[in-house]
Amino acid sequence: MTKQLPALFREKMIDLLGEDEFEQFLESYDHPRTFGLRVNTAKIDKADFLAKSPFGLSAVPWASEGFYYEEGERPGKHPYYHAGLYYIQEPSAMAPVELLQVRPGERVLDLCAAPGGKSTQIAAKLQGEGVLVVNDIHSDRVKALVKNLELLGVRNAVVLNEKPERMLKAFQGYFDKILIDAPCSGEGMFRKEEEMMLQWERHSVQEFASMQRVLLGQAAQMLAPGGMIVYSTCTFSPEENEAQIAEFLDKHPAFDVVPVEGFGSGRPDWLRAPWCEEQFSTRALEAVVGTARLWPHRLRGEGHYVAVLRQDAVVEAGDAGIDADYVSASGVGKRSGREALRGKGRAETSPRALVSLEPLEAFSGELLRSEPFALSRLVCYGEHAYASPAGLPELHGLKVVRPGWYIGALHRGRFEPSHALAMGLRMLEAKRALSLASSDERALRYLKGETLEVAESEIIRDPDVTQAAKGYCLVCIEDHPVGWGKWHDGMLKNEYPPGWRWT
Repeated sequence: MTKQLPALFREKMIDLLGEDEFEQFLESYDHPRTFGLRVNTAKIDKADFLAKSPFGLSAVPWASEGFYYEEGERPGKHPYYHAGLYYIQEPSAMAPVELLQVRPGERVLDLCAAPGGKSTQIAAKLQGEGVLVVNDIHSDRVKALVKNLELLGVRNAVVLNEKPERMLKAFQGYFDKILIDAPCSGEGMFRKEEEMMLQWERHSVQEFASMQRVLLGQAAQMLAPGGMIVYSTCTFSPEENEAQIAEFLDKHPAFDVVPVEGFGSGRPDWLRAPWCEEQFSTRALEAVVGTARLWPHRLRGEGHYVAVLRQDAVVEAGDAGIDADYVSASGVGKRSGREALRGKGRAETSPRALVSLEPLEAFSGELLRSEPFALSRLVCYGEHAYASPAGLPELHGLKVVRPGWYIGALHRGRFEPSHALAMGLRMLEAKRALSLASSDERALRYLKGETLEVAESEIIRDPDVTQAAKGYCLVCIEDHPVGWGKWHDGMLKNEYPPGWRWT
C-alpha cells in the first residue's frame, strides 16, 4: 500500500511531519483497517443494544454511541441493521457530531450531508425534538441520504437538494448548530479507499480550498447569535484545514475557536510556504492550535480534521445581513393549520390541488394508538403527505426533496402508508403489530419480500379495544419496526419495498 501513495503526497507529508514521525505515519498504511458502527439511540437504548448485540464490540473513545467491530463481522447482513438499530460508520467520522454538542429541541443544519451518516447521528441526539435540515447539492447522492434517514427512523428532518447560497434568505440566522463536513481532497481516506488517491491526483487542493472558504462564509450567515459551527474534513492538507479556519477568524471577529481536547492539535506552524502564502493575525494563529487532528498512527481511525467555532451571543447589526461575497455559486456540495392539510403546501412544479385527508384520518384512527405526527403540521405535495417540523420557515423556491417525515400517499380515496412512516414509528404506537425474533426464519423471509404464514394469535392488538386483526400491520423484529404487512386469514402480505429487500 505505501508504495502506491502519490509521490507529491509523500514529499509533502515528509516536509510537514518530519522524517521520524513520517515513518510512523507511513507504517499505519500497513495496519489493518478499523471498522465501526454507531448505535441509533433514536430507536434503542445503548445498554439494551449491547445486551442483545451478536457482535464483538469495543468502545470508540470519542463517540458515546460508537463501537469498533472486527473485520470478520458483517453487521450489514443482520436483521438489526434493517431495523435501523445502528449505522455502520468509520470511527473517526463520528467525532465531528460529538463535538457539535447537539441538544434536543435545537435547530441544526448538516450542510453537505450525503450519504447521511452524520445526519443520522445528529438526529439521534435531537431525540425527535427540534428541526434537522440536511442538504446536499448532488441529486444522485441525496437518494442515499433520504434512505438512511428513513432507515434510522428520523421524524424531524427536512431534506434539500440546493446550492447553499440559495438557502441564505430562508435560513438567515436560523440555526443553533451547523455542521460543515466539507468536500475535500480526501487524503485521510487513502488507507480506507485507494480510489481516493486517483481523485487526489485529478483535483487540486486549491480547488477544494476555494469551495470550503465559500461554505464557511455561507454557514456563518445562517447561524443564530451564540450558535456553533463544526467544520470538518478528511484530509491532512493545511490549506484545507488550519488555513481555512485562520482566514475565517480574521474575516469574522464575532467567532472564536472552542478548543478541542483528546486529539492532536492544529498546526499553525504549517501555514507557511510553499503550502500557504497568506498572512494571518496572531489571534487566528493562536486559535487554530485549539482545532483537532485525528491521525491514523495515533489512534484507531482514519485521518480527520475538526474545528469548533462559536459565535458571540450578541452580533453587531452590520454583521447580520447577507454578505455578497458568499452568494456566488460554490460548486459544492411554513405552512400550518387546516389550510396546509388541504393541499396548499406543494412542490414548486406541482399543480395546486385539494386533497381530502379523510382516508389518512381513518387510517390513523384504526391503526395508530397515539398521534406520532401532528395533523396541524401536515403538508401535502400533490398526493403525498408529510409531517413538517414545527418552526420551519417558508421554503418556497428551494429544491425540497422531503419537507418533513413522509407519511404516505392519498390516492383515489385511499391512504397508502409509507415505508418511512413504518420505520419512524415505535411498536407501541401501533394498534396492530407483529414482532418476530431475529432468529425466526420468517424475519429473513420478510426482508426478502416473501409472504408469511402468521397465526391470528401472533398479531399484537390493543387489549382494551375490540379490533379485527385484518388489515395493515406494523412488522417488527424484536419490537423494532421494519415495515408494513397486510394480514388476512392467516397470511401476511408483504409490503416491504423492493428496493430495500435483502439480497
